[in-house]
Amino acid sequence: MFRFCSAFVLVCFITSGSAFAEEILTWKQCVSEAREAHPDLYTAQALMQQAEADKRIAAGALQPKLSLSLSSQESFTTAKVNRSNLSSSHSYSLSAQKLLYDGHKTSSQVASAKELIKGAQSNYNIVAADLRFALRTAFTQLLKAQELVGLAGEIAERRQNNVRLISLRYRGGREHLGSLRQSEADLAEAEFEVSQAKRGLVLAQTTLASALGRDIHKPLRVQGAFKAADLSVTKPDLALLVKNNPLFQQLDTKSKAARFDLDAAKSAFSPELYLTSSIGNGSIDSLPFNDLEGNAGFTLSVPIYEGGAGRARVTKAMAVLSQKNAEEKSGYLQLFNTLEESWKNFQDARQMVVVKRKFLEAALERSTIANAQYSNGLITFDDWVIIENNLVSAKKEFLNAGADMLIAEAQWIQAKGEGFDG
Repeated sequence: MFRFCSAFVLVCFITSGSAFAEEILTWKQCVSEAREAHPDLYTAQALMQQAEADKRIAAGALQPKLSLSLSSQESFTTAKVNRSNLSSSHSYSLSAQKLLYDGHKTSSQVASAKELIKGAQSNYNIVAADLRFALRTAFTQLLKAQELVGLAGEIAERRQNNVRLISLRYRGGREHLGSLRQSEADLAEAEFEVSQAKRGLVLAQTTLASALGRDIHKPLRVQGAFKAADLSVTKPDLALLVKNNPLFQQLDTKSKAARFDLDAAKSAFSPELYLTSSIGNGSIDSLPFNDLEGNAGFTLSVPIYEGGAGRARVTKAMAVLSQKNAEEKSGYLQLFNTLEESWKNFQDARQMVVVKRKFLEAALERSTIANAQYSNGLITFDDWVIIENNLVSAKKEFLNAGADMLIAEAQWIQAKGEGFDG
């Protein structure tokens, strides 16, 4: 009976523990979820759909127009002999119209709309690149926060052991009170950093949940390592990367669209030629409709004067084109600088990890030697505590260097304009 109760309690404990267990995520799982759930991607996708609809609207002017009109009228007259005559008339008409020529105005508007579709697609890629960077940063910060909680606990335990050692030496008359108070202060700082690291862990979990597009936050844990995926050391062709960047491509499509808009504005001075036809009955009294009347012909519309509005539209379109061309050139220069800086920062961060690893290895070795020397009275407390503090700093700096490298890599990927596939 006792064994049964023990087993039951154990099962309940495991079940309740799993109910509050942290959700474990890999980088691939985060990418997959954000790609499917983040609202910013839905916004960018909606903009693409709007651009496609605008193109269909513009292209609709090239298609035949068909309209049906029906009318019914009642009329009456009143005579002097107090008699009134009431009559009614009914008519219908089915008309069609097809644009034949407008100086390529509509076709230019359609071409401009097509470029804006490409711009919306580039905007989607830009949003994906930005979200990828935000997600990678949040993932790295949570990975760092997890490691920092463990490291802070390790440091606190080490500081606690140091307080015990100094207390024994102080009671034995081998260390003064100042050394004991210093070790206690170091312990207090370490305990604060444990609490701080735990609060930072909660913040990092919240940030990652938001980066995933979740509106419900719960404890998360990520699996990963502080290793760069991009191992290239040869500097790539930055000019080519700029040309393939979605931000530059978006600026290029805006420039091309402005050029087509200028063509459309100039075409406003051209005559418009339409093929028209209609069929109907101008006066019917009852159904079925008889005595149909039809006609077909051409309609020519020539703009003569509209108060200078046409020339103003051309002037504005020329200014817009000049603006978009300048923005494209400026964007190229900014992107080139961003790529240059991101590449430099990524390479610096990678090499810094190697440097900090060497410092950590040296600090570990010095700490081992210093502990033995201090126990045997070969070095003073002041020298020993400096070496201890160097070890603590070396561990923190190595962790920071690993996180900084992953973020620098993410910035480099973002600078290239690569999204979740990068």
